[in-house]
Amino acid sequence: MSLWIDTHCHLDAIEFASDVQAVRARAAAAGVAHCVLPAVCVANFSAVRRLAQESADSYALGIHPMYVAQSQDADLALLDAALQQHRADPKLVAVGEIGLDYFVPELCESPFRERQEYFYTEQLKLARKHELPVLLHVRRSVDRVLKGLRAHADGKVWCGIAHAFNGGEQLAQAFIALGLKLGFGGAVTFERALQLRRLAVSLPLESMVLETDAPDMPPRWLYRSAAQRVGSLKQARNEPSALPRIGMELARLRGMEVSELAHATSMNALAALPGLVLHSR
Repeated sequence: MSLWIDTHCHLDAIEFASDVQAVRARAAAAGVAHCVLPAVCVANFSAVRRLAQESADSYALGIHPMYVAQSQDADLALLDAALQQHRADPKLVAVGEIGLDYFVPELCESPFRERQEYFYTEQLKLARKHELPVLLHVRRSVDRVLKGLRAHADGKVWCGIAHAFNGGEQLAQAFIALGLKLGFGGAVTFERALQLRRLAVSLPLESMVLETDAPDMPPRWLYRSAAQRVGSLKQARNEPSALPRIGMELARLRGMEVSELAHATSMNALAALPGLVLHSR
């Protein structure tokens, strides 16, 4: 069986509250050897740490741009303190999920546009201070995210992942040049995602990692359209156990063996997150 690393899943989400251990067990049975659990706000720092400990996975601490509106400036100091407190924890592998979101309309307008940009910049500084990689949210914000990375490069390359990347070739190469890997998940399984699928084929294999973003970003076989959801069908819950099938789809697109893709993307994850250790479950 091929072994996989899910570099981005939210096992602390309320959708998993009743059966998270069963969800993780299904993923393990499917060949998902490791999951990285990013935080989204100060309130769930302890939850991702606890789940990572329980499941022999890894976690990241950060404040998601969609949670900036409900966060306080003091939360940045709390993040700084948490990163310092747990810096020796081998399961802490990144600052994340951080970044910018210009998809949600209210986040694109003042004061929240400026506020999420402030939180992004300050968290990049914390990543540099604590010498940690970054897990980046880049929804319709690639140019600005890149600008922040360049402004705070401090003469060094970055480590980390541009989560759910959906830009073009030029922007992909810009992230790669800065030292980052690109996260591919359920979106690449949709035939209509022509640009993303072309990119998944043309990019160097060493630039790619896999993720589910579970419970969000369902792959094609779990997705239900708005019209279907109006009827009797509910949106199926995405789980990390879907990762191997996503990987199979990507391997088919690239014309390579599934085992080769699993090994390569796992090695890429270890390069993107140098502190990641595959613990025994």
